[in-house]
Amino acid sequence: MYSRIQEQDLLGQDPEIRRLWQRSIRGLLIVFGAVALWACDSAPQPDQVLISNVHIVDPVEGLVPDQQVLIEAGQIISVENSGTELPANPNRKVRDAAGQFLTPGLWDMHVHFVFDPALTNEMADLFLDYGITSVRDTGGDIDALAALRAQLPTPKPNIYISGPLLDGQFVVYDGTDASRPELGTPVLRPEDADATVAALQQAGADFIKIYELIRPDTYAALVAAANARNMPIASHVPLMMTADTAGPLAGSMEHLRNIELACARNWTELLEERQRRITNFTEGLGHSLRAGLHNDQRLPAIAAYDEQRCNTVLDTLTNTIQVPTLRLNTVRHLKPFLREDWPEAFATLPEATKESWTNLINLFENMPASDPAFSEWSVFLIERLLARGVPIGAGTDTPIGLGIPGYSLHTELEMLVSGGMTPQQALFAATVTPARFHDLQDDVGQIKPGMRADLLLLQNNPLTDIRRTRGIEAVMLAGQWVR
Repeated sequence: MYSRIQEQDLLGQDPEIRRLWQRSIRGLLIVFGAVALWACDSAPQPDQVLISNVHIVDPVEGLVPDQQVLIEAGQIISVENSGTELPANPNRKVRDAAGQFLTPGLWDMHVHFVFDPALTNEMADLFLDYGITSVRDTGGDIDALAALRAQLPTPKPNIYISGPLLDGQFVVYDGTDASRPELGTPVLRPEDADATVAALQQAGADFIKIYELIRPDTYAALVAAANARNMPIASHVPLMMTADTAGPLAGSMEHLRNIELACARNWTELLEERQRRITNFTEGLGHSLRAGLHNDQRLPAIAAYDEQRCNTVLDTLTNTIQVPTLRLNTVRHLKPFLREDWPEAFATLPEATKESWTNLINLFENMPASDPAFSEWSVFLIERLLARGVPIGAGTDTPIGLGIPGYSLHTELEMLVSGGMTPQQALFAATVTPARFHDLQDDVGQIKPGMRADLLLLQNNPLTDIRRTRGIEAVMLAGQWVR
């Protein structure tokens, strides 16, 4: 190691020479230090987006006024009061959102991309137009859905797929006509369940969807196969089971269908009748079998509603998300095509879809009035779910039943509020709840550091009126403004 003794040997005893040497060394150190600092200062700064002076609408914490949200590499990296000074960055793009309101991007928990082929390729764009940044496709051909997800041009929402409806011997959505495209597939025996679920996961499914004509033993086998692979489970209540037996085994249940049977005071008689009719059904269409049971039992079950029995049923569902699809359950009675904002939204659809939907609207207009009991019961049940601590998720069944992609999710939020939810609870149902279904609650659903920057900038405060979610100023997907 270089020492002062060595220095003296090299420079001799002359003090002037020694001073010149030391001054040169100090000069070199200063130069080297300056070069190092210059190298640090000249390193490229990361691209950032700053949303300043914005009011955050958090589905958990509520309104947090006057904030600034800093975004980098698709993630939120800080959320600070508007007056907090941030380190300078020449590559930061600032959006002054004074007077505006920022929410997490919305989810639609129940859609079908391949239900209407004329609409399939348009749906992703329409979702983004309305601030829906994530969707859960709950039934369709797995290969078609996986290919669609891969091939859709960016930007596109985050798409989570289940593959086909896993049904019984007589498949409801069997492709026999345009109103029942081939969305389902049979799982005939319990011993077929493991291979079915394994193949779906291999093909790209994020979760599975179990349908109504599945047998109880096969239902249990599918649940076991999905659990073994850490795949979430969405389900209808199988007609041979009740909500309180099937529901606790699933992560979500759809449409509130068949809960009415479990809540009836004569539920055992109704269930025995269902089981008998399904067991004796040996020939025909699955759709006809299901429709006959619904038509014969749904309204009598609602008429026999027993609140004490229903409380017992709902208490088993506190870990099972209910996706009510109220806008679908009420479509024939509330007639969305009569809304003032319907024509503008309808105009964005492909011509082939507009033509077929116009025929359906005419059919609705000319049909005899039907009993609204199930529509009213669906809305009524929201308050009961809230009272018993049952989680609720926002989904629409788009595009079934005149469901315009994106537009219908905002209608669903309005209906959830009409059923008893607060606007904040409705936003929670469209952000945090679906993230929890996929175990993504640490990654998306709130406006927190470390979360994905899927965001919706609104003109007005939706906590005072949920209809204000329609007043969209901008949409951000993974840190990029896409609308």
